[in-house]
Amino acid sequence: MPAAIPYARLSAFYFWYYGLLGLLHPFWPLFLSHQQFSAREIGQLLAIQIATRIVSPNLWGWLADHSGQRMATIRLGAALGFVFYAGIFWVEGFWGMALVMAGYSFFWNGVMPQFEALTLDHLHHQPQRYSSVRVWGSIGFIVTVVCGGFLFEESIGRFPAAGLLFLGMILLASLWAPAVARTFVRPVKGAFWRLLCQRQVLTFLLMSFLLQVSHGIYYAFYSLQLEAAGYSRSTIGLFWALSVLAEIILFMVMRRLMTNWSLRGILLVSLLLTALRWLMIGHFTDLLALLLVAQCLHAFSFGACHAVSVEYLRRFFPREHLGQGQAIYSSASFGAGGAIGALLGGLLWSQASSWTFDVAVLVTLAALLVAFLFIDRGNPRE
Repeated sequence: MPAAIPYARLSAFYFWYYGLLGLLHPFWPLFLSHQQFSAREIGQLLAIQIATRIVSPNLWGWLADHSGQRMATIRLGAALGFVFYAGIFWVEGFWGMALVMAGYSFFWNGVMPQFEALTLDHLHHQPQRYSSVRVWGSIGFIVTVVCGGFLFEESIGRFPAAGLLFLGMILLASLWAPAVARTFVRPVKGAFWRLLCQRQVLTFLLMSFLLQVSHGIYYAFYSLQLEAAGYSRSTIGLFWALSVLAEIILFMVMRRLMTNWSLRGILLVSLLLTALRWLMIGHFTDLLALLLVAQCLHAFSFGACHAVSVEYLRRFFPREHLGQGQAIYSSASFGAGGAIGALLGGLLWSQASSWTFDVAVLVTLAALLVAFLFIDRGNPRE
């Protein structure tokens, strides 16, 4: 009989990890703006933070897969992320902030791909139940953006202390989460790269990269766009919360969707709706109804795309390579894609802010074209 799934202990980690993202995505740009950084500097700083995902997940993935100590790797990354972030209370200027953001995110960004692999290990016989664990990350995000919006209404200067608190809770949650008791299988040399070079895998990574370029623009400049349009910080927090509330609802029905629809079908529809979302945000910020609809489409632009991606990775990579598979996905998409999106957004915002989200639309349509032309019809092999 399969071992009982430790839902509470897995879910707690997702809650605090994505709760921290609920601070970072909406309020990092506002905090940096309050610190008198320019739009270009904000784009560069966020790109530095995001770019650590290119290297660190692969390093931690290799370490976890080749040592067989996935849980210890997660805890080490969480601890070092907490220590490096604490430097935010002492640094000054662009390069000091860049050092803190690069240091803590190098370790923190390597943690989640390994925890995703750990979760899939726990759910080995029931992978379709992933969404019921991951939904607690969405709940953590929504609680944080709502509370953060009101907390920072009077002073965004409270942001550094809030971030340190969440990193401390991530560390505690990693200590509570259980390892998986299984026989360690050392990966065969070169086997991972043979899996990686398959056409299906490379196409999937290219599509993921393009999708996250568009999200990099959104994460870096959505809050600034709303603030420029006259929305308060508490209202901005509520907009972010609405997007993740829609994501939670999606996760609740995702198991049924993945049973009745092909992964490819869900992916194509989600990419099309993502392009529509960026179009609404770019041109209809003054129309509340359309802005609300755009935020609800986060259920597809992130929720559905991420759930489908996790399932693709599970099918592409066997267990002994799953950590590295998760890492390369994180590096190519959230790392390289997100960093380029933030940099591109910074350049566009400082020159012609009205074009910023139009570029996000075009990049998403390119991702849709790649998926339509090159991702095989039907599900990948089991």
